Amino acid sequence: MLALEYWIQHYSPSLEVRRYFPAEFMTQETPRLDDRTLVVMGSKSGTTKETVEGAVYFKDTPAITVGFTTTEDKPLAQAVDHAILTTEAERDIVGLPHTSMAIAMMGFMGGLLGERDGWELEEKLLSSLEALPEAAAESKISNEDRATEHALALKDDKTIYHVASGPMFCTAYVFGVCTLMEMQWLNSTPLEGAEFFHGPFEVMDKDVPFFLLLGEDPSRPLMERVVRFSEKYGKRLFIYDSKDYEMPGIAPEVRAIVAPYIIGVALDRIGELLAEHHDHPLETRRYMWKVDY
Repeated sequence: MLALEYWIQHYSPSLEVRRYFPAEFMTQETPRLDDRTLVVMGSKSGTTKETVEGAVYFKDTPAITVGFTTTEDKPLAQAVDHAILTTEAERDIVGLPHTSMAIAMMGFMGGLLGERDGWELEEKLLSSLEALPEAAAESKISNEDRATEHALALKDDKTIYHVASGPMFCTAYVFGVCTLMEMQWLNSTPLEGAEFFHGPFEVMDKDVPFFLLLGEDPSRPLMERVVRFSEKYGKRLFIYDSKDYEMPGIAPEVRAIVAPYIIGVALDRIGELLAEHHDHPLETRRYMWKVDY
């Protein structure tokens, strides 16, 4: 959702877009909802508690709701005005959860910008999305040796930082929070490149591992500044730059839009290999789906 927000803000002269956590939105009770408000929600299972509650909340408003999910008989699909269904596979397309949902959401965004603003890149985005599964798979395959090296270097670390800017922060967040914190129980913090020099850079030293993720969007100079600093004062740097990936079938004009997913799939392999080193399967949980919370 962060990436969609970023690109709509970047490209659209007419749309106002805001991103919320569902639970946060309901507590805020914003009055800015009318029949020209489009609400987009996503839950792969269709049962995520806060997302479903959000969809039910919107039923009492004039807003139009769209839900991205996998099964039409689950609560989210039943609660929204329009359900858009994607694949049910647990680790779909190229082994990264939610890839098919991301593709569908980007296609939806492209159509929205095309119809609303006559966005000239709509067709190039849609054709590139058809090629994205193969391009993403290629990024994972080509990164195998590097992923093996990086997973071995990180197998004994308990604290890892991830820095990215703009839409690439989505990738830092998913890798840090969903893969390493949720699935490997590591202290793993994503940091926004624009905020790095407002405090977080003080933890940089020769021993702390940092992932530095660079995309091709307008925020790239923010991360280039982070890289320059980190190469001067840090040592254990794992730099992933989308410009290093060929992305076959992706139109040059929309490489920046799909870059976070290309890097995300490449990083996914590191998570798989760390799970093997730790003898800690990615499906292992202590609390999620096991206790009341």
